[in-house]
Amino acid sequence: MQSGQVVLVDTNIIIEAVRTNCWTAITAHFIIETVDKCCEEARTGRAHRPGYVEIDEAALRTRLTVRRITETEMAALGLRDAEIFHLDPGELELWAHALSRTDAWAACSCDRDAIKAAVRLGWEDRLVSLEELAHAVGARVALKHLREQFKSGRLSEWRTAALLMRGLR
Repeated sequence: MQSGQVVLVDTNIIIEAVRTNCWTAITAHFIIETVDKCCEEARTGRAHRPGYVEIDEAALRTRLTVRRITETEMAALGLRDAEIFHLDPGELELWAHALSRTDAWAACSCDRDAIKAAVRLGWEDRLVSLEELAHAVGARVALKHLREQFKSGRLSEWRTAALLMRGLR
């Protein structure tokens, strides 16, 4: 992945990148974009549960571009993939935004259903793991602390399974 590449990220990627201290490096190297719903999701949750990562929304918004999704974009996504509405709201909006883009972009998600949807939409080659992003920016400490679902191996498993399902239909 090259410096300046546009990368769309979901809520869990934001939280894990902040947790592992690679967020600043990633946002300095790539053009990171997300949607309003993912920002909202990243700053909510049960603050008193173990492992909760506090996200400062103002600080978050200074490090990335946040897109607002229209009803037209959501409708277009629903017309392309009738199964898409099983996704969480943030991922749903992120894929609606992705569908509206005409430029080169990559997407980073650690959600199995979001990966399946991306494959159904023909975006399997655009998917990258947080591990790949951290590796590209030299965030070695972060690489040691990433949870399994943020690693390339898990993304590869999920993408392969989704490709096989797509081939069976």
